[in-house]
Amino acid sequence: MGAFLGLLFGVGILLIWRSGPRRPPRGNRSASWGRKRTEMLRQAGVDSVSSNQLLAMQVASAIIAALIVLVATHTVTITACFAVIASFLPVTLVRRLRSRRSVELRDVWPEVIDHLASGVRAGLALPEALSSLGIRGPEQLRPAFLRFGADYRSSGRFMECLDRLKDSLADPVGDRVCETLRVAREVGGTDLGQVLRTLSSFLREDARTRAELETRQGWTVNAAKLAVSAPWLVLLLFATQRQSLEAYDTATGTLVLLIGGGVCVVAYIVMMRIGRLPSEPRVLR
Repeated sequence: MGAFLGLLFGVGILLIWRSGPRRPPRGNRSASWGRKRTEMLRQAGVDSVSSNQLLAMQVASAIIAALIVLVATHTVTITACFAVIASFLPVTLVRRLRSRRSVELRDVWPEVIDHLASGVRAGLALPEALSSLGIRGPEQLRPAFLRFGADYRSSGRFMECLDRLKDSLADPVGDRVCETLRVAREVGGTDLGQVLRTLSSFLREDARTRAELETRQGWTVNAAKLAVSAPWLVLLLFATQRQSLEAYDTATGTLVLLIGGGVCVVAYIVMMRIGRLPSEPRVLR
């Protein structure tokens, strides 16, 4: 009896262990990293740049900054610091473009959904209603819907064209609209217009609330970013004095730079996490 209970206990432990989370293979991690960067570029509206090209631009920025600072200061430690900072500039620019485009899309999505609801109410087929947005829709989204219209005219496969439209938009609201149209195409129904109008009103209220919150916290976030960048601007001014450069070439000076850089990185991450508004994830990609 004791051996049987021990066997059951061992099998239970084995089943619990097998049902736990698994560490993804390293290849999948790198693919996921590249996929996230590619999605970030699409959300920023930069379709002509790939993830590898963005990485190459980061390396080029670091090399150019290192050469400039090294020629100006002849100090390896300060050169390394500004090379690391410059390597993040392309990603920071892309994230800024993504944030700006997110604000723009947040304001125009209700108009897009209103156009779709009007087209459906007028009796247009779903592919025609989507293709018409390439002409009558907001300028920010016209290229994506024009590509959808061209894909549908060449293939006639609505579902596949809808998947490519979702990838091109790379937006959670676009995912919801595309999946709503997919369900309406597959199962039919007369509630599509009402669903779209409800979604449009909800998005308008959300955009109004989020814009008010961003206005209130904008000055705080900008002040925190200035506080993080101020020490490095002061360091750049110190680089004009030879005595300061010699001090940072020592082991103590290098340690001070490493500690200051670590503190700035941690403070920046904490500041961005505290000041970040919750964003809707792409759960229907």
